[in-house]
Amino acid sequence: MSSPSAGSLHRGLSARHIRFMALGSAIGTGLFYGSAKAIQQAGPSVLIAYLLAGAAVYMVMRALGEMAVHNPVPGSFGQYASDYLGPFAGFVTGWTYTFEMVIVCLADVTAFGIYMGFWFPEVPRWIWVLSIVCFIGALNLCSVKVFGEMEFWLSLLKVAAIIAMIGGGLGIMVFGFGMAAGQAPTGVQNLWVHGGFMPHGVSGLIASLAVVVFAFGGIEIIGISAGEAKDPARVIPRAINAVPLRILLFYVLTLFVLMSIFPWPQIGSQGSPFVQIFSGLGISSAATILNIVVISAAVSAINSDIFGAGRMLYGMAHQGQAPAGFGRVSRHGVPWMTVVVMAVALLAGVVLNYLIPEDVFLLIASIATFATVWVWLMILLSQFAARRRMSPQQVAALKFPVPLWPAAPLAAIAFMLLVLGVLGYFPHTRAALVVGGLWIVLLGAAYLLWVRPAAARAQSEAMRPAANANHTSVYRP
Repeated sequence: MSSPSAGSLHRGLSARHIRFMALGSAIGTGLFYGSAKAIQQAGPSVLIAYLLAGAAVYMVMRALGEMAVHNPVPGSFGQYASDYLGPFAGFVTGWTYTFEMVIVCLADVTAFGIYMGFWFPEVPRWIWVLSIVCFIGALNLCSVKVFGEMEFWLSLLKVAAIIAMIGGGLGIMVFGFGMAAGQAPTGVQNLWVHGGFMPHGVSGLIASLAVVVFAFGGIEIIGISAGEAKDPARVIPRAINAVPLRILLFYVLTLFVLMSIFPWPQIGSQGSPFVQIFSGLGISSAATILNIVVISAAVSAINSDIFGAGRMLYGMAHQGQAPAGFGRVSRHGVPWMTVVVMAVALLAGVVLNYLIPEDVFLLIASIATFATVWVWLMILLSQFAARRRMSPQQVAALKFPVPLWPAAPLAAIAFMLLVLGVLGYFPHTRAALVVGGLWIVLLGAAYLLWVRPAAARAQSEAMRPAANANHTSVYRP
């Protein structure tokens, strides 16, 4: 790699870019659609599920932050897994993260076509899907600063809508805005009067973890962005400390308001909760407002996910764990080949999405949950292995160390294993564990057949010149 302009990534992302990138990736389908599924499984106790998952996610981000500040690299947790757990762990982690991003993007591009159909029902859905894939692909081919600015404004719109919904919901609760005479009362009592706070017992709470964890997926993009952050040692800790708490507050407050206004069995059964709240405030264009919000959410999530997958593949290409073409960089400092491949993958998956009924969301979310939990587990294990190698002096010199080590990371590891167990225990998510297991087996075969032999050849070729230079033997008849 010669110069930054010719062959490496550019450091063009500021603190606000990185914060809103994580918000954009993690606040999307999981809140606007998936939360209703989680509520139906756990009832009001879903709030506990979000709190538990949020605490575990924060430990994951602190573990990633410790490594990213100590060694900011484009491959992020994929390279950390290679360095501290072995090349195979890094290979599986990197490709599993890419797999996760493709699945989520497939759902989001299809959702975009559905959302646009609200305004233009006569236009075939594939046209909207094609247009958004081309638009996001072109955006990701621009300089990283342009990408960061676009993501900032998209995420800002989404966050502003969530705040407006929370404020409007609190107005309905406190002042009774939009409440008709004789309408069921609103208030926190709705959290326990409809079958109790935990209507489906502990099993319902545990079952909801598959969708709840899916909702937080994507926040690990903070670590990937470290390779293009202007000042990683300052920006990454601030983003990690701020974003997880904000996401948790958005989810918990939003669901608290929803379940206080409406009996939880009604949520998701009478249209979007956003439409219900805005309609309750007397806003006639509630559906239009919702459509603008969900479109911005979908575009923002697709944008962040293509960025994250592309940067992961770029880092893996430089480690010999992905095709070398993925390491090519444009004059803007963008790994253009990864963007093109992701766009093609999304176009190829559009046909499959047409054949999938709406009730397959839980399966898609579960498969994405498996990939997400695998990545988070590898982050925690990588940090644990890295810390075990350090001397006391090196640990003391860390600029952003994990708090409560090793107890807190071990608790987070146990939580991730619990979620994997949940996927396998409940019939409606068991297929996701099967798909995830097959995916790991396929990656293992690919590693043994192609990656490891190629690495051995590269190492042999690298050692050959040195061996020839030192060879002084004389051949005798």
